[in-house]
Amino acid sequence: MNIAILTCQKLPDLNPEDQKIIPALAKHNINAKAVIWSDKTINWADFDYLIFRNTWDYFEKETEFNIWLHQIEKLGIKTLNPIEIIKQNIHKFYLREMQKQGITILPTVFIDKTDTLNLAEHLPSHWKKAVIKPAFSAGSYLTEVFETSDSEEINQKYATIAAEKDLLLQEFMPEIQTLGETSFIFFNKKFSHAVNKKPVNGDFRVQSLFGGIYNLVHPSSELIEKAQKVVDTFQENLLYARVDGILIDNELYLMEIECIEPDLYFNLSEGSLERFVTAIVELIQ
Repeated sequence: MNIAILTCQKLPDLNPEDQKIIPALAKHNINAKAVIWSDKTINWADFDYLIFRNTWDYFEKETEFNIWLHQIEKLGIKTLNPIEIIKQNIHKFYLREMQKQGITILPTVFIDKTDTLNLAEHLPSHWKKAVIKPAFSAGSYLTEVFETSDSEEINQKYATIAAEKDLLLQEFMPEIQTLGETSFIFFNKKFSHAVNKKPVNGDFRVQSLFGGIYNLVHPSSELIEKAQKVVDTFQENLLYARVDGILIDNELYLMEIECIEPDLYFNLSEGSLERFVTAIVELIQ
């Protein structure tokens, strides 16, 4: 069994935590290696499975990545997570479908690609602050928080982006700066662990790249059930899913469900890497 652990040019050998997947799989007689998804020299038919892990430049290479996904799909190569899930998950308008299925999401306005962006037409009157970002993005890429009274300035700034990309407009929840964001990690649709991420003072971005502070947390069974409800909206098998949300008054407000390349915080939860590898073995055998 040959498996490619997909990564990007910035991390040719995977990040340090994901590198541990390879020797862990070897214990199950599975040969795995790091492979850059955009490497034109790779013969993808050499692999029985591809596992998406550190493809952290896909949103910067939108057209190229979509062409590559189509190529892999056409070749019939199995992937974890499945290609159809990846194609859905890279565009955050999936949140609209989640909402239709009864999932509580952050208050969100979905703006189709347009040459005549006018945020004033979209902003609810009671919003004081908002977050704007492309629907095809990750890691706070082209993301900005603004006072709704400054919408004209943001309108001008995002006019060119709006002509090329669909946009999300979300109400800014001040709780992100105090309570932080909580990630519920699932392997093979079973809850593994949860991590709370808080931004540094004065910022809203929780990523460690921007100084975010991460801590393992132990949410109540009720909250885990709410995150499980999000995962269970998928009919397909999922090697992993990370449910990111804000917890306000014991309600989970979904920000996104990451099914393509999220950090899974193996370093914060003892045994999580082993649970991840067990899930791989369960799904490929």
